[in-house]
Order: sequence, then structure tokens, then C-alpha cells
Amino acid sequence: MPTLADGLATLVARAHELDVALHTVAVTVGGDVVASAACAPLGHHVPQRMYSVSKSVTGLAVGLLADEGALGLDDPVVDHFPDLVDGAVDGAVHPWLRATTLRHMLAMVGPHRSTTYKVREGGWLESYFRVPPTHPPGALFTYDTSAAYTLAALVERLTGGSLADYLRPRVLDPIGVSAGFRFLRGPDGFSHGGSGLICTPDDLGRLARLLLADGVHDGARLLPADYLAAATSPRSDPATQTWGGPFRAAYGYQLWLPPVGGWLMFGLGGQIVWVHPDRQVSVVVTADSQAAASGDQKLLDLVLDHLVAPALEPAAEPAVGPAPVELGWPSPAHDDRHARTLGGRWVSRTPGAGPAGLDVDVTAGGGVIASTDGWSLELDTSGPHVTSVGAEPAVVTAGWSGPGTLDVRCGTHGDELATLRLRLVLTDDGTLAVQSQGFGETLDPRWSFHAAYAPAP
Repeated sequence: MPTLADGLATLVARAHELDVALHTVAVTVGGDVVASAACAPLGHHVPQRMYSVSKSVTGLAVGLLADEGALGLDDPVVDHFPDLVDGAVDGAVHPWLRATTLRHMLAMVGPHRSTTYKVREGGWLESYFRVPPTHPPGALFTYDTSAAYTLAALVERLTGGSLADYLRPRVLDPIGVSAGFRFLRGPDGFSHGGSGLICTPDDLGRLARLLLADGVHDGARLLPADYLAAATSPRSDPATQTWGGPFRAAYGYQLWLPPVGGWLMFGLGGQIVWVHPDRQVSVVVTADSQAAASGDQKLLDLVLDHLVAPALEPAAEPAVGPAPVELGWPSPAHDDRHARTLGGRWVSRTPGAGPAGLDVDVTAGGGVIASTDGWSLELDTSGPHVTSVGAEPAVVTAGWSGPGTLDVRCGTHGDELATLRLRLVLTDDGTLAVQSQGFGETLDPRWSFHAAYAPAP
């Protein structure tokens, strides 16, 4: 059986083959850290977007409110939003919506076929009550981020504060979660409990250890035992999911229950928290896998195969020493012999495709590429270059991968995770052919284009 050290090395190599940027990896067995790795400038104490891991945190808040008697899991959701249900569908509340309970929403068996809101439009909360349902609640598993957003709004309506503020004295502060733990807000002002969590990987590790301990920390129960028991038991059947085997076995309350056992929090881009309480094993991985088709799901398979499997061995060997391992950023191949010196203004030969012009100053060692519509990329072929794109922190890697071919990769890691890839090819007739690819949930589609440029007269 491969060791954890072998598994970590294989995970990194396979991830980079997919152009997946691994940000952090941490594995604990019996409370001891047996693997810790990070990719500078990111690290275990650097906040980043955790996407749908948010849902699991929102579910814990709902469980706490139920334990406090502020709500019941069998409450119809419409009873908590009387101002929104009047005239919800064709002038009346649809019976399938009226029959939808908080328990249905936690288990992803609500009445809608998918998320009801549009990311770039307003009215996210209202959409849950306005979009016509497609089936009775409880009948079908349908992954619905708007349900989690509505549950977060319910928490905030009942408590009069933010979702994070409600959780802080009850859970977050006692386990030492960072002061920067927060949620982005939706367009109507509520915490994005479906996808907006910003926190550190270490914060996720602390939550994982709390779940390993059945919600008890330093002898004090922080999470209700009955809710945790229900949340980590099969509550719905996601067998119709197309994301792969780990997502088809069972679902609890805002938690996946993969075939390997344990519980799984999972977010876009490869944000993974896997906990196995019987074996006292936890794995936390953060990443940006958006440049690979179904990259987050492929990454999960790699994590299960190369980290979880060896960690479950009775005598798991530590993968690293006390100091974290440097993961490294995916980087294009580089050979100085392929380099060209490119300078000056280049104007588009393909109007309407890409920026109207590029200002280029690059040599074998790197340089700067800027567009006439506002973006600029600094690059260094000797290694990762920490910079920013607009207001977003970023890491750029680059290389001359073939004769006259410059490849550039940029990973941004602010409130949104995104990956940008540029390929510039100087052809025999002096044309600069450019392919740009942008990968990110809300990334401007203008980042993706094919275009050709010629030196400015």
C-alpha cells in the first residue's frame, strides 16, 4: 500500500497534469497532523473562497437554531417568509411550495429542479418563492444552491444579525476560528450561505476536528448531537447525480456521504473537507481546478485515492515533517531557445475578437503583456510571480513552450477564484496569434477569445 508521502507526491503530479492549482493540503489522523502542504503565497492561514462548503456551515446554523427552539426542521419554509409567498406563483402559493419544509431543503429534496436565482441578477431570495416548482418536495434529489441561500436568510431574519455573527460565540470562537471568517452577500443583502464563505483552510480544519469529536470541544458540546446524527445519516438519494461515484451514494443535511465512509463538504474549484469519525481521520484540501473540465470532481477522486486511502491504513505513516511542503504552482514548460523578443504596440487584425490592441514587452526571462482595454499581466519565466490583476491578488507562471510560443497562466485568489491562460504565437508571417481562456464562476466572458495582431504602423 502506498504511503501518505507517496500519495501526496502523486496527488500533486496528477493535479498539475490537469492544470489544477493545489493551494493547501492537510491530513490529520487521531488528532495529529500527518501531512501539511501549501503553495505560497497561499497557505493554511490565508483566507480564500470556499464556495459550496458554505452549505455545510449554513446547515450547522440551522441545526443550532432548531436546538434552541427558534425553528423546527419540519416547519414549512413559507411560514417563515409570509412577505414573500403572497402571490408566489400565478397569484397563489403553489401546494408543492407550501409543503416544502426546512428538512426538505437541508436534504436537497426541495420542489425546484435546480437553483432558482441567476448569479448576475437580483432577487435571489425572492426567486425561491417565485420560480414555479417542478415536483413535490421529498420526491427527487435536486442540487439547489438557492435553498441554502434561503436557509441563510432565515437564520439572519431570526437572529437579527449575520450568519457568521450568530455562529461566532456558539461555535467559531470556542474552536479558534479566525476573525476573518465571513460570508459574501447576495444582491438582496443576505449572507451567501450557499457559496459565499471566505475563511482559511485552518478554519476548515478546526471545523473538521469538531465534527470528528461529535460536536464537543474541550468538554463542552457546541453542536447538538441529535442534529449531527441526522445530518450525517442518509437523508436523500443522489444516485441521479452525474458528478461521479463519491456524489451518488447518499446525502445527509448539507453533507455528502461518500461510499468510502465519513462525511464530505465540497465546494467549486476543489474545496474539500472529508471527515471519518470512526477512524479519526480528516482531510482538508483547497484548490482552483476550474481550468480542467469537471476538475473539482477529478480532484476529489485523486484525493480519495491518494490521501484518504493511505490515511485510513491502520498505521498511516506521516507524509511530511513538521514544516509544510511547498506544493508549487502549475507552470508552462520553458526553454530559452524558443524565446523571441517582442515589444511595442500590436493592433488587432480580427476586429471584435479580443482587445483592440496589446502592449507587449517580453523576452526570454518574462516581461509585461497589457491590453488597451485595461488589463496587465507581469510574468517571469524563472518561477511563480506574485502580482495582481485589477484588484485581485494573483500568481502568474509563464514559459516559452515552443518556437515563438509563449504560454502564460494566471491564478487569481481574491473573493473569487479564477484561472486565466494565454498562448501567444509569433507566426512566420509576423502575425501574433493569441488564444485566451478564462475559467471562473463569474469571470467576464471577454477573457476568452481567439485573435490575431500585427505590429502597429
